[in-house]
Amino acid sequence: MDRGLLETLNAERRARRAVIRVTNLATGAERLVREAELDPSDPLGAELAGRFRSAKSGMVETADGGRLFLTVHVPPPRLVCIGAVHITQALAPMARMAGFDVTVIDPRTAFATEARFEGVPLFPDWPDDVIPGKVGLDAYTGLVAVTHDPKIDDWPIARALEAGSFYVGALGSRKTHAKRVERLTASGVDPAAIARIAAPIGLDIGAQSPAEIAVAVLAQAIQALRRRPAAEAAKGGTAAEAARGGSTAEAARGGSTAEAARGGTAAEAARDGSAADVAPTGVSADAAS
Repeated sequence: MDRGLLETLNAERRARRAVIRVTNLATGAERLVREAELDPSDPLGAELAGRFRSAKSGMVETADGGRLFLTVHVPPPRLVCIGAVHITQALAPMARMAGFDVTVIDPRTAFATEARFEGVPLFPDWPDDVIPGKVGLDAYTGLVAVTHDPKIDDWPIARALEAGSFYVGALGSRKTHAKRVERLTASGVDPAAIARIAAPIGLDIGAQSPAEIAVAVLAQAIQALRRRPAAEAAKGGTAAEAARGGSTAEAARGGSTAEAARGGTAAEAARDGSAADVAPTGVSADAAS
């Protein structure tokens, strides 16, 4: 492998940027393709987009009978959870089993305890004290905001949108989210970026308990990861659909049919969180403010 090519590859990997090494098996010629610079006119455009999405290396044949090997290098996906609530307690181990690195941030020390999140990187601090110095946000990092407290959730949501995080989900009913949109807009966040927020959070599977809601959130995050904008562009989809992990119909109505019928999810019925999450030590959601 050419030394310059190798140095470029290693630099991209250190920066947590996805890249594919394309090797012509007949001639040995190589080139690197960055996901961020994927050209729709590239003869391998659709194939490369699919490989970025699946993170799987493999052999392909060109139209003229040539054989290429695509070596895919993508960063390990991460989920940064804002809110050490019951939903997060269920989400963290499931997400780790699915291959995500998980970090939990919550300034409410009654919730952010090692006993509740054994073995999970945990920061009992305000998000702006942790991001980006201790925990970075990028295209392979998803953000799950579930404190239902705008003083805690809004700032990291805005930073995740700016960073191009593959998934940004936020707990809250459509009414709650409408207020969130107003606040983010007033703070200068691009409306197109705001439209990427998955809210109400999670796929509509009729979830009731915190554990079931966690399943819905993880499923939506996986869907967003595997349908990132670069891959969707090659298929004719949109970045917004990829980020939401939902359909155009869902986007139009701001939620699912089931949510419309019941006015929100089970989590929203408990004031957009788990009822149990208000009680570990009797501390309210605003205790850290």
